[in-house]
Amino acid sequence: MHTRSPIAATSDSDMDAVALFQPARIGDIRIANRIVMAPLTRSRADEPMGDIPGSAMNIAYYRQRSTAGLIISEGTQVSPTGKGYMATPGIYSDEQVEGWKKITHAVHEAGSKIVAQIWHVGRVTHPDLIGGAQPVAPSAVQPKLVAYTRNGKAEIPVPRALSIAEIAVIVEEFRRGAANAMRAGFDGVEIHGANGYLVDQFLRDGANQRTDMYGGSIENRCRFALEVVDAVVAEIGAGRVGIRLSPVTPANDLQDSDPQALFGYLVDALNQRGIAFIHFIEGATGGPRDVPGFDFSAARQAFKGTYIANNGYDREMAIDAVKAGRADAVAFGRLFIANPDLVERLKSKAALNQANPRTFYSPGPVGYIDYPAL
Repeated sequence: MHTRSPIAATSDSDMDAVALFQPARIGDIRIANRIVMAPLTRSRADEPMGDIPGSAMNIAYYRQRSTAGLIISEGTQVSPTGKGYMATPGIYSDEQVEGWKKITHAVHEAGSKIVAQIWHVGRVTHPDLIGGAQPVAPSAVQPKLVAYTRNGKAEIPVPRALSIAEIAVIVEEFRRGAANAMRAGFDGVEIHGANGYLVDQFLRDGANQRTDMYGGSIENRCRFALEVVDAVVAEIGAGRVGIRLSPVTPANDLQDSDPQALFGYLVDALNQRGIAFIHFIEGATGGPRDVPGFDFSAARQAFKGTYIANNGYDREMAIDAVKAGRADAVAFGRLFIANPDLVERLKSKAALNQANPRTFYSPGPVGYIDYPAL
C-alpha cells in the first residue's frame, strides 16, 4: 500500500495482492473491503408520489449489492428543481427520508455501509421534469442535449443564470440534503461535483461565464463547490463527506480550458478541509481512460484523504491499483448492475454477468433485481 494512504487498514495483508478485499476505513466510515458501488441512476423511484424511494424493489436492489464495502446511492436531488431525469429519488421531503430509511436499514443489516450522493443537475433538465420551471445554471449557456420526459424527447432550453441570493439558497439545499441523509440512516454523503451537473457547471468555464464573485478566476469558479462542501461539513462532519469529480470528462456537453489548473486548485482546497474522500472519474465517464488534461497521480499524491478510483476498472486493474497505492479503493458501476454479488465474483475470479443497457432506466424488476448470483 502507498505509505501516504489515509485509508486505515485493519489487516496485516495490506501488501498482499488481496488488499482490495481487506477491511479499511474511509474517514469516519469503516468498510469491509475496498470495493465501492458507484452511484447509478436507475429511474425507479415512485415519481407520482413525489420521487420517493423505498419500494420493496428498491430495497431488494440495494440489499443484493451489500457485499460492497461502501455503496454510493444513486443521485438524489436536493430540491424539486434539481431533478434531471424521470423517476429519480429526492432527499428534500420527509416522505423521501422515510423511504430512504428502509434502504439504509437493509444495507446495514446486510453488513455494508452506504452514503447518499446528493446532487443538483442545474441546466441538464427540462421544464417538463421540474414543474414547468426554467432550468438554472451559473450562466445562460444552452447545452447541446436532449431530455427524456413523460411527453417524449425534448431539446434542453437555455437555462436562467442564478442570482447570488439564489446560489445561497441552493447551498442551503445541499446542507439540508446532508442533514436529511443522516436522518435517513446514511453513513455520510457524496456531493455530486462531476459529469456536467450544477457544481461542475460552476467549476468549468465551458458553462460558467459569470463576471461576479462566482465566475472568472479559478478561485471564483471554485467558490460554489467549496461553499457546498463547507455547508455539508459543518452539518455532518468532514469525516463523513466526500465529493465526486470528473476533471476531463465531456459528459453533458461540458468542458474547461485548463482542467489541470482548475482541479489542482480544487483538490488543494478540499485537502485543507479534511474531507473523507474524493471519488475521481479517471478519463471520460463510461468511456476512454486516456483523456489528456489532468494528472490523476499527482492528485492522488496531493490529497490526504481517501482516493476512490473509477472508470473502466476490471479485477486485475483494481487489485493492482490498490496494491501499488495508486488508489485506496475502486468503484465499479455497470459491473454492479449485472452482478449483485460482484465482490464474491471478483474474489473467486468467477465469470461476470453482462448488463443489458435497455433496462438501465426502464421501470420494473427486469434488469434491476433479476440478475443471477453465484
